[in-house]
Amino acid sequence: MKGPARTAAQLAGVAVVMAALSFAAVPFYDWFCRVTGFGGTTATAVQAPAGVLDRTVKVRFDASLGKDMPWRFKPAQREMEIRIGEVGLAFYEAHNPTDRRIAGTASYNVAPFSAGGYFTKIDCFCFEMQVLEPGETMQMPVTFYIDPDIVTDREGKYVREITLSYTFHTTDLPADTAAATKPPATGTN
Repeated sequence: MKGPARTAAQLAGVAVVMAALSFAAVPFYDWFCRVTGFGGTTATAVQAPAGVLDRTVKVRFDASLGKDMPWRFKPAQREMEIRIGEVGLAFYEAHNPTDRRIAGTASYNVAPFSAGGYFTKIDCFCFEMQVLEPGETMQMPVTFYIDPDIVTDREGKYVREITLSYTFHTTDLPADTAAATKPPATGTN
């Protein structure tokens, strides 16, 4: 290839590589955040660590709703004092005040960011679709602990308060669930 054809082929190759990298960016960023705790991303565990320290941390709970989410959503408690390594249990409450079934999914964040990798969830309602019937209220638990390694982290050792924030967003109901919510067809044949 010569001249313009070669340049066009190189530009096409660059475009293909850039497109591939853009698709890989989201999973890579998600992995990076989970490994490092960057952006307040929490860790997950099956059980709590063996040791509980005497040092305590105040955990504050925050709740908000995404655009167009008609639910009412709040933490059952505003804050709790917990020892580092101790398992904590908190509840959030969601209520559907409408006359229709609504599905929602919660995203979360932890502040300050330096605590994100040490705030470890054992069980959580986040990223799982929740469906509330008209007028239904649901209590949703979050089981967590603060990893004792926080006391040796360069920034984490200064953390005395952590805020766990959840935001509920409207989610489309699955086709089989949505079909069940439609009234039966009526009419004459």
